[in-house]
Amino acid sequence: MALSTLPAMRLPPPLAPGARVALVAPAGPLRGPDELERSLANARALGWEPTAAEHVLARHDYLGGHDDERLRDLNAALTDESVDAIWCVRGGYGAMRLLPHLDYASLSRRPRVLLGYSDVTALHAAIGARCGLVTYHGPTARETLSGFSRDSLVRAVVERRDTLGDAPAARTIRGGRARGRLVGGNLALLSALAGTPYAPDYEGALLVLEDVGEPAYRIDRMLTQLLHSGALGRIVGIVAGHFTESTPGHELSVRSLDVILREAADVAGVPAIAGAPIGHIGEQWTLPLGAMAELDADARSLHVETS
Repeated sequence: MALSTLPAMRLPPPLAPGARVALVAPAGPLRGPDELERSLANARALGWEPTAAEHVLARHDYLGGHDDERLRDLNAALTDESVDAIWCVRGGYGAMRLLPHLDYASLSRRPRVLLGYSDVTALHAAIGARCGLVTYHGPTARETLSGFSRDSLVRAVVERRDTLGDAPAARTIRGGRARGRLVGGNLALLSALAGTPYAPDYEGALLVLEDVGEPAYRIDRMLTQLLHSGALGRIVGIVAGHFTESTPGHELSVRSLDVILREAADVAGVPAIAGAPIGHIGEQWTLPLGAMAELDADARSLHVETS
């Protein structure tokens, strides 16, 4: 089994009943007040006290408000001592535009939960690199939470138990076992961050991947970018989730995806699975990025170390 001896990153405090949760839109815009209401209802159903950021319903073309509005909301949550968690209401695009100006010092001084996925990968990567803090790749606040997704979320940020487990619908791409730090998220964002100060540390990483709307050749190109940047030479395993909603005319078959992933795993010399419950899907795991985990590619299982 490939092993990583890296120490675990810091965990933010778990969320108790009544925890104050800031709802922010650091990337794309909500479609309207109904999505904000669903976000508020989701937080309340989990026993938390949500507060909507000032500009959470703002819109500037494809962004959830101007950069300064989104940044102000995010930094306001980071500096508010009463806020226990920041739950991103959606992904989209735009979070990486804010990275140079985040108040990392406040988050380092008073760690709190950050939750979201897709474009939120930019925040996960930057915070992991700058603050050494575990963040949570999981549902955005606006989604309709399935029982599966809710259970994994609660185990992650409330109970601090193993949030993952067996993935019987996954596919073994390259057999073997590996222990490492969970790193990654959306492939397009990881590729875009390569070579920047905000790229995650891939040393000893179990690389988590997912994406939406990407044809085979672009997935190939982005993985090749990670290869040329040196990232694939430092990982110990690959945990690929779902790659959904491929571009019309460039449909992505399971076979094509598996061939691309197998090439990456072979080059890296690491075990790999695909089709884990991660990504733009209704039932998804909440992954504590930065935490240590063990992958058994033959058994198609992934388990987080909780002690």
